[in-house]
Amino acid sequence: MLVQINTDKNIEGHKRMNDFFEEEIRKDLARFDELVTRIEVHLEDENGDKGGKNDKRCVIEARIEKKNPIAVTSNGDTPEKAFYDALHKMKRQLTTEKEKIKAH
Repeated sequence: MLVQINTDKNIEGHKRMNDFFEEEIRKDLARFDELVTRIEVHLEDENGDKGGKNDKRCVIEARIEKKNPIAVTSNGDTPEKAFYDALHKMKRQLTTEKEKIKAH
């Protein structure tokens, strides 16, 4: 599974953060390795320098072989909070998708 982390200009996407997020994705989504070919994470600050509550957004997109991609979105006060909420949603979505594939 290829993991790609993208940040906008308002969120500093340093190597340590990217490595940490990638490790969390690989750990939490390991059971979907045979299903998912690529995971893309997009982190952005919706308000830029203005600040605000729940203004950090994380979109996680999973590319599944021979299927349409699945995307989830979550907002939080910090990039980490938005990321973990989105990762939890993605895990639920992939579990559902895997069960659908097994049923056929």
